[in-house]
Amino acid sequence: MAEYNTMRAQTISTTRAAQIDAGLRAHMNKVYGTMSVGMLITAAAAWAIAGLTTTTDPSAAVAQLGNGTMLNQFGATIYLSPLRWVIMFAPLAFILFGWGALMRRASAAGVQLGFFVFATAIGLSLSSIFLVFTSVSIVQTFLVTAIAFAGLSLYGYTTKKDLSGMGTFLIMGVIGLIVAMIINIFLQSPAMMFAISAIGILIFAGLTAFYTQTIKSEYVAHAAAGDQDWLDKAAVDGALSLYISFLNMFQFLLMFLGQQE
Repeated sequence: MAEYNTMRAQTISTTRAAQIDAGLRAHMNKVYGTMSVGMLITAAAAWAIAGLTTTTDPSAAVAQLGNGTMLNQFGATIYLSPLRWVIMFAPLAFILFGWGALMRRASAAGVQLGFFVFATAIGLSLSSIFLVFTSVSIVQTFLVTAIAFAGLSLYGYTTKKDLSGMGTFLIMGVIGLIVAMIINIFLQSPAMMFAISAIGILIFAGLTAFYTQTIKSEYVAHAAAGDQDWLDKAAVDGALSLYISFLNMFQFLLMFLGQQE
């Protein structure tokens, strides 16, 4: 009888482990799927807005960039007026002050909608890259980023090493990076921008692996509770973390690989 109970317990344990593994795969697919949709929204919004801000008619231009790109009134308002500071810092303010409240109070559908709105806002702030860098270099940099991201995320998913200590250090590095970037807005130092880009690539490369491991660990820890609403919101939260890492790696790599118009 004791042997039967032991075998039964082992069977239940094996079955439960298989269920968690299947659930984890579905959860990670949702994370990557949500992130991918967010990236598509960002790219589409950035491309569309960039197209709406330029003109080829000199009589309709109200300003001109250093590379000769002519801006219409809409473009001048977005890129040259004080509104550009709002566009630049609004997504950061949302992450710092709005996302946590949304996670606590909104439904899973509401959280997902919030993420897609955030992705659209990021598209607005990123639209200027289509006016500065060539389309070919943007696509090439995106592909390089995608390959690097896939490798780093796979490492974070499969490694047995605990990355939590590294994650804490890297998040502190992000704070320092933001401060340095704000300072360089006023200094406009090319050397400082080069250093920020190099350090930024390393920081967000590490965070990609860290966030992937965290998403996996949190799912395994909470799967037994069966709180589907929490798991759905956690998938969107994980997608946001990976989205931000991907986006920052892309921007910093563009500083190195991008060819200007």
